[in-house]
Amino acid sequence: MALPGYKNFEGEDWIDPTPLPKEIPPVDEVGSTGAPLKSASFFIGTHCKEYNEDFMLCKDETRDPKHCLLEGRKVTRCAVDALQKIQSQCLGEFRAHWNCLDYKNQEFGRCRDQEKPLNDCLFKAFGWKKNVPGAPANKPQIHERVPLTQ
Repeated sequence: MALPGYKNFEGEDWIDPTPLPKEIPPVDEVGSTGAPLKSASFFIGTHCKEYNEDFMLCKDETRDPKHCLLEGRKVTRCAVDALQKIQSQCLGEFRAHWNCLDYKNQEFGRCRDQEKPLNDCLFKAFGWKKNVPGAPANKPQIHERVPLTQ
């Protein structure tokens, strides 16, 4: 169904011709599919925490989407930066993990064997922390637990 005022041609993407305001700097899109983004999600969240919090605070101020374009661009730039860093130091481990997620219905639990080498590589290369939201504060994160049998 076409929205009023929008051109709708089958097989063609609709691009809004309205230019952004000059005070909003251009930024490339992340350009990634779901599996690589999910694989890197906890590290992007940690690496870009300050930008994400600024963006969410901005969104709470008003319902006008234009109001937070600048903060949104900073979040996008940070996510692209995190993905580039991951690929520069841990490409093999990253690719193995997101391929597993892609083939196993995006379920982290089914890709723990590929997740551990990726975590180890990123912890070693960048010293990044991985914090799973909603995990109990008084217990180790799931990736820090020692298996019962070895």
